[in-house]
Amino acid sequence: CRQECLQLSTIKSESRLKHLLQRLPSYCPESMNELWVCINSTLPGASKKSEGWVGLGCCELAIDPDCRQECKLASSKNDIRKKCEKGFENALYSCISRNEMGSVCCSYAGRHTNCREYCQAIFRTDSPPTLSQIKAVEDYCQSISPELISCVENYTESYPIKNPIDSLYCCERADDAHCQTACKRILRTMKTENEIIDGLIKECDKQPLPQDPLWQCFLGNAGSGNNGVSVDTSPSTGLDSAKLHCCYKANTTICRELCFTVSTNWGSTQSWQEFDQFCEYNPMEAAMVNCLADVREPCQLGCKDLTYCTNFNNRPTELFRSCNAQSDQGAMSDIKLWEEGSIKMPFMNIPVLDIRKCRPEMWKAVACALQIKPCYSKSRGSVICKSDCVDILTHCGDHSKFNEGQSPETICDLLSPTDDPERCIPLQRYLSPSSLGDIIEEVIHPCNPNPCPSNQLCEVNRKGCQPGQECLPYFCVQGCKLGEASEFLVHRRALIQVPSPKGEVGCYEICTCGQSGHLENCVDMPCVDTEKTCIVGGQRQSHGTSFKVDCHTCSCFAGEIVCSTRQCLSKQSSEEDRRRFTGLPCGCADQFVPVCAKNGRTYPSACVARCMGLKDNQFEFGTCRDSDPCFPNPCRKGQRCIPKRKVCLTSIDDYPCTQYECLTFSGPCDHSLVDPVCDIDNMEHPNLCELYKSGKTLAYIGHCQDACKKPNPVCGHNGETYCTVCAAYSDRVAVDYPGRCHAVGVVSEVSTDSGCATINCPALPTKGCNPVIPPGACCPLCAGMLQILWTKEQMNVFAKLNNNKPVTIHDILQILRLHISVPQCDIFGYLSIDSEIVILIVPVDERPTPLQIEACNKEAEKIDSLINYGSPTLVSHVPLSAFTVSEVKVSTLTSAAPALAMPVYFSLLLSFSFTLFVSL
Repeated sequence: CRQECLQLSTIKSESRLKHLLQRLPSYCPESMNELWVCINSTLPGASKKSEGWVGLGCCELAIDPDCRQECKLASSKNDIRKKCEKGFENALYSCISRNEMGSVCCSYAGRHTNCREYCQAIFRTDSPPTLSQIKAVEDYCQSISPELISCVENYTESYPIKNPIDSLYCCERADDAHCQTACKRILRTMKTENEIIDGLIKECDKQPLPQDPLWQCFLGNAGSGNNGVSVDTSPSTGLDSAKLHCCYKANTTICRELCFTVSTNWGSTQSWQEFDQFCEYNPMEAAMVNCLADVREPCQLGCKDLTYCTNFNNRPTELFRSCNAQSDQGAMSDIKLWEEGSIKMPFMNIPVLDIRKCRPEMWKAVACALQIKPCYSKSRGSVICKSDCVDILTHCGDHSKFNEGQSPETICDLLSPTDDPERCIPLQRYLSPSSLGDIIEEVIHPCNPNPCPSNQLCEVNRKGCQPGQECLPYFCVQGCKLGEASEFLVHRRALIQVPSPKGEVGCYEICTCGQSGHLENCVDMPCVDTEKTCIVGGQRQSHGTSFKVDCHTCSCFAGEIVCSTRQCLSKQSSEEDRRRFTGLPCGCADQFVPVCAKNGRTYPSACVARCMGLKDNQFEFGTCRDSDPCFPNPCRKGQRCIPKRKVCLTSIDDYPCTQYECLTFSGPCDHSLVDPVCDIDNMEHPNLCELYKSGKTLAYIGHCQDACKKPNPVCGHNGETYCTVCAAYSDRVAVDYPGRCHAVGVVSEVSTDSGCATINCPALPTKGCNPVIPPGACCPLCAGMLQILWTKEQMNVFAKLNNNKPVTIHDILQILRLHISVPQCDIFGYLSIDSEIVILIVPVDERPTPLQIEACNKEAEKIDSLINYGSPTLVSHVPLSAFTVSEVKVSTLTSAAPALAMPVYFSLLLSFSFTLFVSL
């Protein structure tokens, strides 16, 4: 009990605190009165000590005799649901809810009898509390417990102190005529708030989201006495918008409603218990449950410093949700509970034998796995594999105490329904220590565990520091919560997509994360019709699903089929077809006669550009980097034209993809901004402003490198020639081969004799690496690769709502780079010649070790999973929510690769992008 209680002072996460408080009574008996009085008076909402069935005094209000009897025998609200119909027994449920709230609020009074009694008087009847009652509570409790005062105020402010008829005008804010009529009838005939809320939910068929105009008016008028003055409509109020993303993934009505409830600050302990019982282990709700897990505990690379679950240490290339001291302690506490002979779950108890004697190491692995929560690529749920579950319960389950019909197989069918190693946790992996020993310094995780305060995000430091400054491997940056009830943070100035106040599936707002730390400037997006389906080969595909059509990867987005345009060669193809097959779009010849399109992309030929839908007046011959966007000068007098090359993903007719920027340098530069840049004379400047004020020309972003003093052209994966490798990396483009671009690779999965035959590719840096070849490239690469489909219509929506600013590949890379947690990997990308977004996660060492290559692969798999499952971790960021489906390919390692690390030699790229770690 002491060990569990001590954790209360160390936990920062609200959701983890709630979880610990829910299970604390299992460790600390109710008889420990002083402990529970102390907990209840210091932790808001922590009233876990049972003081009897709070509904007992309400049972006489039941209309149905069977319900009344069931109520008296019950030990919780759940026990009365079968006999007591909620819509019929409003008075009973209203009384119970009032008592529950009173139990929480008045527990803060501790041993102060007068304060407690005046507090309880507030909750004894369903009448609105009088002013004298409220004043008595303030007089007797103000100096004793501010928490109690706050709790009572929250309750009284939610009470319709005024006559409900005074709120009739709110009904006009309902969005349909039936709801307006029903609202007026309900306010005229019902008296208590619970009755009114239940009636409005039933008649208007919508959850009481505070942003909804009807609820906003009704609750604001009822609670504050402000005569209908609009309350704060910021989506941060009382909500967890990240979790609301997940609620739309629910397959059942009850779980969707419970999800909405627990995603607001209205969620009670009872709601969480119901959610655990009906939804947490429901296989139909795996998508929603895994989505919520992503919000609460995103999968992160690496696990170390555990003192109990030591077999989980030294695993820098595995993904875990909760590798921290609290989970380590939690696993040990779970084992102690299980040693009492029962594993208690929300919907069942599993009787077990003495686990101290029956396979103790196996049980330890189970407890640690369920607390530390390894993530696997195809399923982000944390369940052990079925064969392990059946095995351990067959040998260690107390079969004599199993319920009728229970067996290891039936229990495991519910808890662990699969043996797919990519969808479950194989315990064998964690029955012995990691084979890596202590070489994990090859791959480090500066942000895991999170070193920053709870209101700040941790960012990997890839810029280094100015001379004389202290250097940390991370930055702590201010963020915005996605709602006051949320622990999920997004970056300042980011564009964020959140569920809209309409509360309808597919309707969202775009907001900015402002300097205030709240979402602001929200504007409505056009709703996406998620009910529209796609007909493919005579079969119906629902919105959000992905599928294959021949060799094409496709997805259904609001009734529109989005497919890759790569060239296919079927098994039935004739020899003539195979002879003519080039592997390029539209069967274009593999010649390199580049054209520059108005979207900023260089295509290898006019044929390929036309195949991608570009008209002849939308491209011109030559590469984009060979043209000077500042000639002739498009800027006004007194301004300087700066080339700012970009590749746009939006319509070039509606949102021109300008390749320059007109700047006026009138004020002083910000000397505190550390973002070094290098000019064409190899002189370094603290930032772009200082460079342009000096009249210099930018060569590349980053510290000046000796190896890039002289021009040494390289060909990037985007088909552009860069004067140095530094310039390519500065553009977030990885290098395909040395020299100027003069060949194009295929985008088909079928290899052909392309122009790449003349290219002399550099040797692979690591022995035993089975590489990937990016689409349109010639040379292989040891990296993780994503090929992403996206919808241009959504990109255009984002551009329109963002002051007609086009969406670019750089926008995508800038956001995704924040999700790369290992500094030994970096992200590059480009728009392929067949219009897929290609993302490469590449080791930055000159000679990467197998461990570093594997880490980059895992980073790619992590992002691929987040895209394909529509995780709020990604899709809340604009414009990533326009992604429809992703495919991942990784460069595997053969057994020929060395098992242990070779010495770490940091390359030009590492010193360019992460100077900080050269000394390592």
